[in-house]
Amino acid sequence: MTTAATPVRRAVRQDPAERRRALYHLASPVSVLTTGPEERMHGTTASTGTLVSRSPLLVGVVLRAGSSFARLAAAEGRFAINVLGGEQADVARRFADSSRPDGSASFAGLAWTADRYAQAPLIAGALAHYVCRFHSAHAAGDSELLLGHVVRATADEGLRSEERRV
Repeated sequence: MTTAATPVRRAVRQDPAERRRALYHLASPVSVLTTGPEERMHGTTASTGTLVSRSPLLVGVVLRAGSSFARLAAAEGRFAINVLGGEQADVARRFADSSRPDGSASFAGLAWTADRYAQAPLIAGALAHYVCRFHSAHAAGDSELLLGHVVRATADEGLRSEERRV
């Protein structure tokens, strides 16, 4: 298969605020990324996650540049993605708040269980959980792309008897 060279094009002039407003409508599930174990727990909200590759099974999440989560996930070598449901907006806001407490205190009162592989919190009631081995992190403009190799994925099951509130 051959492809023709793309001609050089001039930049389209558009109000940046208008473009930003339009991009906010780009559909993507809101997720809380978590890493553990309990003495080093951390969570952060991410609104852009996607399937990157089916073989190997890789997912990607976009974080702000210099994200402490990407650094912690790399250090632990594993992390979890909790895809939130619409009724979990308060959970998304909690982990998006930069003034939240550090470590396990940020999970206080939230039902979760530690994944046996990643030791990262799996949040109860999430639509899906992806447990990942850290693959890589890449600078991408004013963002950072975190890639994870999915070692386990579950959907719509919630957390049963192993649920706990901390």
